[in-house]
Amino acid sequence: MVEKTLLADRFEEHRTRLKAVAYRLLGSLSEAEDAVQQAWLRLTRADTDEIVNLGGWLTTVVSRICLDMLRSRQARAEEAFDTHVPDPIVTSADWLDPEHEAVLADSVGVALQVVLDRLNPPERLAFVLHDMFAVPFDDVATLAGRTPDSVRQLASRARRRVADSAPIPDKDVARQRDTVDAFFAAARGGDFEALVAVLDPDVVLHADGGRPEVSALVRGAATVAKRAIMFRAPAATVVPVLVNGAAGVIVVVDGKPTSLMAFTVRDGRIAQIDSIADPDRLASLGLPLR
Repeated sequence: MVEKTLLADRFEEHRTRLKAVAYRLLGSLSEAEDAVQQAWLRLTRADTDEIVNLGGWLTTVVSRICLDMLRSRQARAEEAFDTHVPDPIVTSADWLDPEHEAVLADSVGVALQVVLDRLNPPERLAFVLHDMFAVPFDDVATLAGRTPDSVRQLASRARRRVADSAPIPDKDVARQRDTVDAFFAAARGGDFEALVAVLDPDVVLHADGGRPEVSALVRGAATVAKRAIMFRAPAATVVPVLVNGAAGVIVVVDGKPTSLMAFTVRDGRIAQIDSIADPDRLASLGLPLR
């Protein structure tokens, strides 16, 4: 019993890092927690005397579990449409708890998670482990069942896609919030010119309604502005929140959340909007409505 307690204590020292790895690989906090729990179960069945580097061993195990989950997801053709928005971490607008803050270190915004979701499993594994967690290419190659040179190419290809498609957000959350507030003020007032002014000319909107027929991929400031005016809801309450540590909102109508919106603000303008309007997913996210 004492031995298992000591092992559990050692595992807890690595839990936050393991969850961060799994969240970046899977784009889902609940699935990340499942992967970490599976790693713990495997540890309890392993010969710990043979484990020299526990942190490295656990990272390898979690990564293998996540890779299997990604491959299974790909085989089932889940999340195949371009409007899918990965599960975000949503917290109060004025407080991010330490555990979530650690998981979200290095600015893992929703825009980046969206791009990671577009990578195939080997690309995602190579980019996340090497570029985000400094795992050597030789170790990633063993995990992926490929040569180190092949893994380098996978990471390079993923890196280019991230650079091309994931805008780097402004650091100041208060300034982000000012931009988001200006967006909603213009939308409520039906002020097309003001909306266009607050949007990046190449802004992208992913509106995830849970099914292709109620989802949309919209590009360009004028098109996004027209959509914002078309779908404005004067009776709605906009609840400010943090979505993956950046400014976001929950849109509430008649006391019920109808959408969660994450904003990527770059150079004072909105460069990307990622919206989830699927009622089942909204219910599962534990949204802080107060």
